[in-house]
Amino acid sequence: MTLDPEFWSLVLLQGITLAVLLIGWAGLLVPVFPGLAVMWLATLLYALIQSAAGRMGWIDWTLFALISLLMISGSLVDNLIIARQMRGRRIPWRSILMAYLAGLLGSIFFTPLVGIAASPLALYAAESARLRDRKLGFESARAYMVAWGWAFIAVFSIGGLMIVLWALWAFL
Repeated sequence: MTLDPEFWSLVLLQGITLAVLLIGWAGLLVPVFPGLAVMWLATLLYALIQSAAGRMGWIDWTLFALISLLMISGSLVDNLIIARQMRGRRIPWRSILMAYLAGLLGSIFFTPLVGIAASPLALYAAESARLRDRKLGFESARAYMVAWGWAFIAVFSIGGLMIVLWALWAFL
């Protein structure tokens, strides 16, 4: 067993970074938790520490740049998938914003599970009132849930790819 402090500091840094990446990735299950941003901040801190230690080459910076692009695109994809699906059903922005706000407030003041349930319920209520038809309100809420599922799959996959790129950067 080696007693080299540089080796153990690198092991500690990689262990903490990986733990934060996994927490951020798991956090993607919670709609209002900025999991991709948390993951990106972990890799940014890793890059800054590695750079200060003189261990960042062009391949390392390239992988960090790819992780950064994934974080940006993942943040956009999430909202675009949901908004596009809902706008494709001619759901007005007012109802969409009401659903987002209900989810955010439910997650902040109660639990993330309440937030997950509050968004489609608020959309159902808003659309049922607007259209004066509960069946159409339910169809709008159903479209939201399908879009949310697809957005989750996309963002969760992007988060997984961010972890893979960091692992290549850190361990190869």
